[in-house]
Amino acid sequence: MLKGLLAISGQRGLFKMVSQAKNSIIVESLLDGKRIPAYATSRISALEDISIYTEEEDVKLADVFKAIYEKEDGGKAIDPKSSGNELKNYFEEILPSYDKDRVYVSDIKKVLTWYNILIENDLIDPNAVDEEAEEESESAE
Repeated sequence: MLKGLLAISGQRGLFKMVSQAKNSIIVESLLDGKRIPAYATSRISALEDISIYTEEEDVKLADVFKAIYEKEDGGKAIDPKSSGNELKNYFEEILPSYDKDRVYVSDIKKVLTWYNILIENDLIDPNAVDEEAEEESESAE
């Protein structure tokens, strides 16, 4: 579901990897469709590698997005510009065991912003998470 989607430190929104250049990768913004080079010096994070801290074990971002998707019936999440308390309460509804000491309001804003961008671009498929989990368990056998 999140394969090939990137967050780049210092850049707004999310990006899709388009191709590789000599000393960079070419990415396309999901906000405006513009293509830009992203260099190795930029902090680039693949969304599929991001997890959220919880009291037990970390939860993959894809699973958090699926929980939001189910809560909102496939619609957008609350406005990431809502008050800090509203954001914390909302996040606690979708991920009750999230680590309140290590997950900051800024992290919650980022997750909700990313989720809304993915919904706007029709890139969230809740069934993909289940299929990926099935494939992983089959390959582990």
